[in-house]
Amino acid sequence: MLAATLLCFALLSFGQQEGQGRRQQQAPAQQPTPAPQTTAAPSGSGQQRGPQERPSPPAEEPPPVVTHHEISVGGKTLKYTATVGMMPLKNREGETEARIFFMAYTLDDAGARGRRPVTFSFNGGPGSASVWLHLGAIGPRRVPMNPDGTMPPPPYALVDNQYTWLDQTDLVFIDPVGTGYSRAARPDLAARYFGLTGDIESVGEFIRMYLTRYERWTSPLFLAGESYGTTRASALSGYLIGRGIAFNGIVLISTIMNFETTDFAAGNDLPYVMFLPSYAATAWYHKKLPPDLQSKSVQHVVAEAEKWAAADYTLALEKGDRLTSQERQDTIAKLSRYTGLSSQFIDNANLRVSLNFFRKELLRDEKRSIGRLDARFKGYDSSYVSAGPDFDASEAAIRPPYTSTFNNYVRAELGYKSDLEYYILGGGITSPWNWNTNNGYVDTSVALRTALAQNPYLKIYVAMGYYDMATPYFAVQYTLHHISLDPALLKNISTGYYEAGHMMYIDEKQLGRLRADVGKFIDESQRK
Repeated sequence: MLAATLLCFALLSFGQQEGQGRRQQQAPAQQPTPAPQTTAAPSGSGQQRGPQERPSPPAEEPPPVVTHHEISVGGKTLKYTATVGMMPLKNREGETEARIFFMAYTLDDAGARGRRPVTFSFNGGPGSASVWLHLGAIGPRRVPMNPDGTMPPPPYALVDNQYTWLDQTDLVFIDPVGTGYSRAARPDLAARYFGLTGDIESVGEFIRMYLTRYERWTSPLFLAGESYGTTRASALSGYLIGRGIAFNGIVLISTIMNFETTDFAAGNDLPYVMFLPSYAATAWYHKKLPPDLQSKSVQHVVAEAEKWAAADYTLALEKGDRLTSQERQDTIAKLSRYTGLSSQFIDNANLRVSLNFFRKELLRDEKRSIGRLDARFKGYDSSYVSAGPDFDASEAAIRPPYTSTFNNYVRAELGYKSDLEYYILGGGITSPWNWNTNNGYVDTSVALRTALAQNPYLKIYVAMGYYDMATPYFAVQYTLHHISLDPALLKNISTGYYEAGHMMYIDEKQLGRLRADVGKFIDESQRK
């Protein structure tokens, strides 16, 4: 769901829907409509400064709400305009079939608008609104958690975000249909948006419409996605390059492109290998490893686990019941060493410890479970003999602060009034998600490869958390090394590793690191 993803959120934790894919109906083609006229509205936290002119909308289309604000970042005052509203998605006959809610921030007095970078951002789920990246890392206002990312006591508040990306790029946060305030125009139209194809086409159409209405076709363009949002971003890059929209850079936070790498399905041993280094990092964090490993850094621990997982463990799983008794015992011993679990438990699990088993077993002697989005978090379960946790402690920590602060912020500071429920994470997807596959796994890395091949200037930054159990970093590495890119294009991909979970930005120290890394990436992505 999110936790987003935040999952974020991109986030992936939504009912663990990020499993095997299926196929989806296409969203309708849409026609452009005249640009909206924005109107001045009372400012929230910033100073109000006069209306900004926009072309007139059709009579039936309410204009976005526009407010003006300023914050101080690094000793500099940033004056900016917030635009909040709905973008209609129309069919060939000009009928509105859905409306996508968006929140855009543009820096004032930043020179020619057509040369100013603009970043489109969304989270994941599928079923998650863009609130996590918006109020957690990127936007001008932020939800402060405790310094380590744990939940602070209520009531919650927003603060000016010292780590906002707004000083480098304008920002557009997109809530796909079925998330946030975004809705299909009629219930019978909703299902076409609730699947991989419909999702990509509708978000792609939103981006085209935004570039058109706000005259940003010549701006440097960026995407930022988290969790399933990275699935969306990679697919969009291939989809939009075929429609003449090329991006300068894509930021993938807590990535999932190849879903085979994380689906603990019968006959699929790959996830057991992919999750092992994250198990090792988590066991190290909770001090469950043997002394010789516990005394080393997490980077050293995962490097050793990666080496064994990619070689001996992979071979052991491939052998199945052909393993000799000695090979089996050697494998059990190594798994116990890197996971902190007992040899008996691993033997009983047939050398294959699924995620829920690990989350429940690692701290069973302490009568605690661990989080999925962030394995540093501890949960309180109703039973300590059950096979899996009752809930995700890391998601539980973030949902209340983000929900309450957003609902107050959008109305009180940004002036957007609606009695609709804002679907933060789940609730708005009313039919099963269509994964667009024929008895296979979703793999949108193919689309990303297409975008890189057709636009050799495209740069990719991949941010990964050691304690992320929704999109384990070793699975991301595996996917990136199996895209079949020409060596000349491999240099376009850069990576960063963070000592946090799926939403590494809820940890303030890691948020600072992420901002510095992304800032460098944005600058480099615009160099010729």
